[in-house]
Amino acid sequence: KSSLRENKETISRQYKQFRESMVPTHFSLYEKACNKSEQILKIAPDKKSYKEMEEAINTAHLNVTPIGVSSFAILGPLAFMLIAVTLSLGIPYALGASPSMFFLVLSVLGGIAIMMPLQNLPKQLANTWRLKASNEMVLAVFYTVTYMRHTSNLELALEFAANHLTGPLALDLRKVIWDLETEKFSSLKESLDSYLESWRKWNMEFIEAMHLIESSLYEGSEDRRLSLLD
Repeated sequence: KSSLRENKETISRQYKQFRESMVPTHFSLYEKACNKSEQILKIAPDKKSYKEMEEAINTAHLNVTPIGVSSFAILGPLAFMLIAVTLSLGIPYALGASPSMFFLVLSVLGGIAIMMPLQNLPKQLANTWRLKASNEMVLAVFYTVTYMRHTSNLELALEFAANHLTGPLALDLRKVIWDLETEKFSSLKESLDSYLESWRKWNMEFIEAMHLIESSLYEGSEDRRLSLLD
């Protein structure tokens, strides 16, 4: 049990280190802001928005929750308005002048204007992630098939592909393996199929290619197995 726990901790650490190297720095700042906002005030989105936001968060590999995103979308603009209004009143007062209503109104409108973009930010980040990942799909299939042709082991093939890819899809494939090793899923097929499901609305060809690769594992004939991979 001790060795299994240490193995899981090693895998978890490796995934997190790789994630940190792949995810842009501004993601980390956004995550901290969302998590802090959730601690201050929990604001939950409606059920439909919650599910969509959760899917976007998982796609973009963000360490936040839908509640944290919604909380920051409200508290962030409120903090901006408070600071902007304080400066609009404080600076003229310090200079002995009258406060400008223009800047007061602009501060309030500016805060309101950024609420919706902050609410939708995970979806925008997920779309950007998908766009970059889709550019690597042909290579991902190529590397997986190349490995599977000489060794019929899907887990090692996905690891081989992840090690040779350099973009977001490498992190996605590592997450598939990580979810298996940490027992989020009971089998690699279950973990991979769950990940592929996230592409159903975006790229059915990738799903079909990966399913063909999966099916090659169950072929008794070597010629048939290689034919499926080809």
